[in-house]
Amino acid sequence: MTESVWDYPRPPRVERSSEHVVIEHAGRRIVDTQRALRVLETSHPPTYYIPRSDVADGVLEPARSARRSVCEFKGVAAYWDLTVGDRRVPDVAWSYPRPASGYEVLADHVAFYPGLLDRCLVDDEVVQPQPGDFYGGWITSRVRGPFKGGPGSAGW
Repeated sequence: MTESVWDYPRPPRVERSSEHVVIEHAGRRIVDTQRALRVLETSHPPTYYIPRSDVADGVLEPARSARRSVCEFKGVAAYWDLTVGDRRVPDVAWSYPRPASGYEVLADHVAFYPGLLDRCLVDDEVVQPQPGDFYGGWITSRVRGPFKGGPGSAGW
């Protein structure tokens, strides 16, 4: 069964997922979990938030950049850099250290931009990244669009 992102709510809904989420980069598996949270918001493919305890030790550190963003629903985001061996990926992930009311469950979770990583999977299906470089949605055969994020979709 597929889900239309146009049936997702606004404000976004957070739901627990038992899907098997795997992230690999630079020859290393950095995430392997069945405890992710899915954030569902109108016009966006799901964003998967991973418990920090399910991210490989020592690969994430606070971003060196000054990048910051604010979600009108979830709050102020903090960004993370990933280092695997001698490969560093700046601003590869974000989190909400002090999420807004109603989104407290996102504390101690981190979301990754799938387009910046070698491979992200949901239940063994390779994820396609959401178009554009701002949103971090994960497109699988389970969801259908059109999706916000590509050229000309800013006003949706």
